[in-house]
Amino acid sequence: MITHGKNIKIFTGNSHPALAQEIADIIGVPLGKSKVSTFSDGEISVDIDETVRGADVFVVQSTSSPVNNNLMELLIMIDAFKRASAGRITVVMPYYGYARQDRKVKSRDPITAKLVADLLTAAGAHRVLTMDLHASQIQGYFNIPVDHLLGSPILSNYFVEKGLEDVEDVVVVSPDLGSVTRARKFADRLHAPIAIIDKRRPKANVSEIMNIIGDIEGKQCILIDDMIDTAGTIANAANALMELGATKVYACCTHGVLSGPAFERINNSAIEELVMLNTVKLPEGNDLTKFKSISVAPLFAEAIQRIYDDEPISKLFES
Repeated sequence: MITHGKNIKIFTGNSHPALAQEIADIIGVPLGKSKVSTFSDGEISVDIDETVRGADVFVVQSTSSPVNNNLMELLIMIDAFKRASAGRITVVMPYYGYARQDRKVKSRDPITAKLVADLLTAAGAHRVLTMDLHASQIQGYFNIPVDHLLGSPILSNYFVEKGLEDVEDVVVVSPDLGSVTRARKFADRLHAPIAIIDKRRPKANVSEIMNIIGDIEGKQCILIDDMIDTAGTIANAANALMELGATKVYACCTHGVLSGPAFERINNSAIEELVMLNTVKLPEGNDLTKFKSISVAPLFAEAIQRIYDDEPISKLFES
């Protein structure tokens, strides 16, 4: 499997060690020896307990909740590898936090997606591997290579295996206008039509369903989005679809951020099943009856192996 002289080493922070371990197991290498802890005042301490000189280092870390801690862990780990003379440092971010502010929508807005890109580059990252950025143009915020994997094929394969391909009463629903392209590609895989929910958002994390464009009466609906945070949008959408005549509503997303009242909203909504990828570690102690998690480890493992072997990974971008 190893085709050239450099060693491949995979390390993880505290955001999702189980995913990093799964990726390492698939590739066939041990997870790197490191420890990320905090001093009594909250400062982050990083100890790398093995040599990385000249190695091809991959750091697996989603910048999910607690976002600031996980981001600082990642930056400090990158700095440690750079100062330890790592040959190349690839940041593997299954979930890229701070991506929702990708442009100025009103005066004096920050562009946090660009700020995080600058921080990663300044820390010493040579490459970024991520999945389903909130806005694909974020790739252009970097002056280093960015490999952008897509979660939609994994999600659509699940529904194909569930028997919802080429079924007349299935419709794929976009929860807002911004997700129409994603919904259309997803629908193409299932050979299904699409519908669009036109909504108004009065303020952050609050959405109001306004109108549904398309035929959903008597249909099994599949809502698809890139991420679900407080679940207000997806829960309201599912309830509105059922009120307007849908027979069943499934939901799926790449990133199950699921903060605040998300679990309660999903469990109390009309959603039959919520299918997510495991880019973000789910908090413990919640009722997961309606939740289905699918691992992204095989896809990331193949991408990492191809990057290490200097092979093209363009086929992994296919949607």
